[in-house]
Amino acid sequence: MTPRARTNQLLYQAELLLDIDTRDDEHREARLRAGEEGALALLELALNALLRDVSSHAQLGSHDWRELLVGEADDQPALAELQRLRSLASDGESWLGWLMLRLEALHSDQGAASTRRGPVNAQLISVSDSVGPLEEQLRGCIRAARREIASLRETSEEW
Repeated sequence: MTPRARTNQLLYQAELLLDIDTRDDEHREARLRAGEEGALALLELALNALLRDVSSHAQLGSHDWRELLVGEADDQPALAELQRLRSLASDGESWLGWLMLRLEALHSDQGAASTRRGPVNAQLISVSDSVGPLEEQLRGCIRAARREIASLRETSEEW
């Protein structure tokens, strides 16, 4: 499988995890959190595959996002695609800046999944079956990543 195909596959699989069965039983919250954190872990794999995809012409020794996108610019390969991704990574409002913060949370003891409810109160009637914000943000991140990836691949293919 090519890095391009692997990136696409991982993005698709992350979306599938966000569609995990959410039937209402005692395991609902655990399933939702597992889907969110699983999707986030797949996005991390997709980010590494993307880095292989857009920098294959440079024959880099490593494609780990922490090595290529974080740290001093002097220590980083000077590839246009990587510089563009580094710029996005440093922007906390961008999909990549947001993703990198969530990946750090994923690797922490707290984890990255959201909690949607507090203690159950049988006297309250639920009027909404809203999806937590992390799932929505993950979906938005995947959409934005797909748009950016198309553009990055175009630049990479010019080489």
